[in-house]
Amino acid sequence: MSTYERARDALGIRLRELRRDARLTGQQLAEAHGWHRTKIYKIEGGKQTPSDADLEAWAATCHVPEQTPELIAALRSLEGQYVEFRRMFRRGMAAQQQTFAEAEAEAAIIRNFESCFVPGLLQTPEYARYRLQEAITSDGAHDDLDESVAARMARQQILYAPGRRFHFVITESVLRLQLCPPEVLAGQLDKLAVASTLRTVRFGVIPFTAAFPVAPVHGFWIFDDRWVSVETVTAALTVTQAPEVGTYLRTFARLADVAIYGREARALIENIADGLEPRQ
Repeated sequence: MSTYERARDALGIRLRELRRDARLTGQQLAEAHGWHRTKIYKIEGGKQTPSDADLEAWAATCHVPEQTPELIAALRSLEGQYVEFRRMFRRGMAAQQQTFAEAEAEAAIIRNFESCFVPGLLQTPEYARYRLQEAITSDGAHDDLDESVAARMARQQILYAPGRRFHFVITESVLRLQLCPPEVLAGQLDKLAVASTLRTVRFGVIPFTAAFPVAPVHGFWIFDDRWVSVETVTAALTVTQAPEVGTYLRTFARLADVAIYGREARALIENIADGLEPRQ
């Protein structure tokens, strides 16, 4: 169960307790507001997220209207753990880049595993443009592409900040996937080779020949040992529960153990770059 699911479960349990303390059945609560009776059990069972209006009505009917602000605060915390991309991009992608920059500025150690994309902190402007353009096309994000690319490039200054450490692990597929024209990918590969020499950066590649200790299901960022950011196809998930964060830390360590680094990694990057051919 994810952090988000646990938080929604906890909110549901709290609402069930309020209903029972008020000596109301689920049917009675539903009828008081014209809700379908299953709505009560879905919310209490952590299967449905209530709205602000739902919480206000719930608290009023259970004779505890003074708890409405606290319930809504719990809902805001819940929503912060699972944010749909379309909502996240409503203010534009540049704003989201700034949010990520603020998170990076607060962390001393950042670990990032990617199985598909080049890490944002290591992208060239040209590669970043293709990645961010996809969000506009596919996710309906506000079109502020130029500002978003500039914001992503500005984030990269953190790589040179004293006292910071970054550990990136990617799969070989990241180096080969044709997510942009070959000439753009060639420039990106050159940047990765240079980035692998930075004093603040440890950069590893898991080659196709390696035996994976765990399946590379999705990419993720770990900020210190405190929280994890995961992006799915439709949403961004924040993981804060210590046991879950620990699982991500162990998973990252196992993946990092089978990666190649330094000259060996750069040799692989250069070999792939040499084999790139322009698209017909």
